[in-house]
Amino acid sequence: MLRRLRLDTPHDYACCVFDAKGENFRHQLFPEYKANRPPMPEDLRPQAEALPELVKLMGWPVLSINGVEADDVIGTLACCAQKSGYQVIISTGDKDMAQLVNDQITLVNTMSNEKLDSIGVLEKFGVKPEQIIDYLSLIGDKVDNVPGVDKCGPKTAVKWLQEYGNLQKIIEHANDIKGKVGENLRIALPNLPLSYQLITIKTDIDLQQELPHGLEDLKRHTPSWAELIPHFQQLGFKNWLKEAQTHSHENTTISQPADDLFAEIKTNESTDNKILTNTSAADYLKNIPKQYSAITTVTQLTELQKQLEIVDTIALDTETDSLDAMNASLVGISIALEPGKAFYIPVGHSPTAVSEQLPLEMVLNVLKPYLEADKPGKIGQNIKYDQHILANYSIDLKGITGDSMLASYIVESHLGHGLDELALRHLDWQTIHYEDLCGKGAKQISFADVALEDAVNYAAEDADVSLRLEILLKEQMDEAQLKLYHELEIPVENILYIMERTGVLIDRQELAQQSHELGTQLVSLEEQAYQLAGQPFNLNSPKQLQSILFEKMAIPTSGLKKTASGGISTNEIVLEKLAADYPLPKLILQTRSLAKLKSTYTDKLPQLINPHTGRVHTTYAQAVAITGRLASNNPNLQNIPVRTEEGRRIRRSFIAPPDQLIVSADYSQIELRIMAHLSNDATLIDAFQKNEDIHKRTAAEIFASSQELITAEQRRYAKTINFGLIYGMSEYGLAKSLGIELQAAQHFISRYFSRYPGVHEYMEKTKELALQRGFVETLFGRRLYLPDLKSSNGAVRAGAFRAAINAPMQGTASDLIKRAMLAVQSWLEQKKMQTKLIMQVHDELVLQVPTSELATLQAHLPELMSGVAQLKVPLIADLGTGYNWDEAH
Repeated sequence: MLRRLRLDTPHDYACCVFDAKGENFRHQLFPEYKANRPPMPEDLRPQAEALPELVKLMGWPVLSINGVEADDVIGTLACCAQKSGYQVIISTGDKDMAQLVNDQITLVNTMSNEKLDSIGVLEKFGVKPEQIIDYLSLIGDKVDNVPGVDKCGPKTAVKWLQEYGNLQKIIEHANDIKGKVGENLRIALPNLPLSYQLITIKTDIDLQQELPHGLEDLKRHTPSWAELIPHFQQLGFKNWLKEAQTHSHENTTISQPADDLFAEIKTNESTDNKILTNTSAADYLKNIPKQYSAITTVTQLTELQKQLEIVDTIALDTETDSLDAMNASLVGISIALEPGKAFYIPVGHSPTAVSEQLPLEMVLNVLKPYLEADKPGKIGQNIKYDQHILANYSIDLKGITGDSMLASYIVESHLGHGLDELALRHLDWQTIHYEDLCGKGAKQISFADVALEDAVNYAAEDADVSLRLEILLKEQMDEAQLKLYHELEIPVENILYIMERTGVLIDRQELAQQSHELGTQLVSLEEQAYQLAGQPFNLNSPKQLQSILFEKMAIPTSGLKKTASGGISTNEIVLEKLAADYPLPKLILQTRSLAKLKSTYTDKLPQLINPHTGRVHTTYAQAVAITGRLASNNPNLQNIPVRTEEGRRIRRSFIAPPDQLIVSADYSQIELRIMAHLSNDATLIDAFQKNEDIHKRTAAEIFASSQELITAEQRRYAKTINFGLIYGMSEYGLAKSLGIELQAAQHFISRYFSRYPGVHEYMEKTKELALQRGFVETLFGRRLYLPDLKSSNGAVRAGAFRAAINAPMQGTASDLIKRAMLAVQSWLEQKKMQTKLIMQVHDELVLQVPTSELATLQAHLPELMSGVAQLKVPLIADLGTGYNWDEAH
């Protein structure tokens, strides 16, 4: 289950939690707690006892806390991660956990593949997540021996909670509930508070001793393959044993004084020459022994300084006390001068661990001229982070020539790009993990207290591995990939650093006003829903909504999706289908949309404002989407909704300072223009060259009419077809999108391809070539791998073929916007302008512009963006200006 979860669910942090032996605080509240549970079978006990160590070696941090249950530890971790802005997945089949579900916390049961978000909890239990404790208190739990109300089953509990809202209200109205079950409720009243306590998962467990560094102690690890081998042999896990033997590789650290290493480096031939004369760069790089040393004296620092004068390239890494790049402090700096030869300079360690340590100011004064120079070139792993750290000490890192994370992204965009994963995949190298170095639990020590020799091996390894990977991955690039790497991705990384550092100014008052208005709208919509339904009801209750829609209002249910229990679903797809004909489903959809806007944006964005700058500083990620698109988080700028007026209003909170404006520059219909270029379709090219309304032109083609006679509805059809087909939309998908018969959709697509034969030919050739090679390419040579093209699952395979059609267009669009970023930033620097690039969202650049520079920018920005590539059709950038992002967009 853990292996499947790890493969299916991308994550940065993880933890496997076990119950500790002995009683916990619930036994003190209720001695009979879990008294009915049978003892563990004797033949199962040794297997259970072996699990935690195996799980840990498989790369999962493991926790087990005395006095509480695993549920309480999980609840505490989930809520802690939620407060830090993370999305959380809890893998469990335990119904108690449903009380933790919210917009950021989801349950997944890997045994049944069931996933429960807030709506899922409602559909499964009939109550909201915040009512689960009340619900379970009423029905009790025979397995855990938690007393409930006798004869009160799920249906009764749901009925009471829908009528009264919560357990306290039910208790207050106990005398109003008639019949035997009402009598049982009154009998159970003294025990209900206890049941509530027993059911409630604690979310405030003190985990300081076990996790002194918080969530960072739960960072994802790669398996300890060598240590797993004897376990797998003993247990008879033949397939896993083979896997572990394939991955395991022992690296021997050679201790050598720093001064001796410098002498050896001076006499060695260049690394590049060694590799060129070797038959296998990978074999060579794998077998270079590790030689790491500390620099703790002025003499050693001076020797390093001499080497920095003559080397062409170094790999660089910083050790810090936080992942918050703009506020983190330096603990040490590691530098690799060539593969296997790396040095670590401790600057923030405790005196008990490092008896001799150079002052931070001295080290930075010596390194600053080299760090701020183009030579030596610098290589790192996600070196943008190190740029931020050094900027905290007024060092402007220059001369960045490589990043092993981005090199991996160019070579294998569909795989993971973390340093541990890359080292294992390409070098058979099991990197040192924090836990390996510092231990865990109550005996865990901080990195600042690690013995110097161990700290050197841990810290220098990052720089060394980055350098080896950079060399190895570049060997695998063809000419087009090398050009993308050096002329696009590496320069763009620096622009993203600048944008992150600048941030975006946020208007707190605007967000507060919007949040208030959304709350008022939600109350009003709820009242309207009551009027349409003819009675009050819980808008978030699927069962009540089912009853209103399909029983009281008698809406026909033919063709509507059913739930697992056989009832009619009230999910978004069903409601959207009904909304075309009935006002209540449309109103329910509106309330759900507004509620999400409020919780995700107007309430959340103010919490992300940096108190020192008044701005949000998002983090852009380059190595995520296989198409080359950028991602961002904290906040996620890519997902701010724009399809509704309320969604677009969120952008009003992104503002310019006094005497400045926001300018938005957005490529017009970029993917359709790329389709015209790639397909070389004469009709499509002609339409764009004549600057026609492409959707009217398509409508005229498929409806055999002149553009002057095309109606708004016909243009809408054509727009759906234009964009749908470049995303690989099927005939069925088009019929569904337009609400038309399948035969009509088939006619439209047939007519489209007869009028745009080049598009049809391009699509067929692209699918054929993708299947043959396993990847597609952008106009600029970016490879987009699609391993699912040969999947045995028909739906998965079909999705991969749709991606094969669209990926070259999306990928080329992402390459173009990155080229635009480079062109604009270069021009701004050349002209010494105060205008700043502050955001990149999809095909749009957003700038903060002094009013004195506005006219100059308006005159040159469209030309700069249009000139980044010569296509067979014009590239057009539309500009907008305003005091906030919404006005500009």
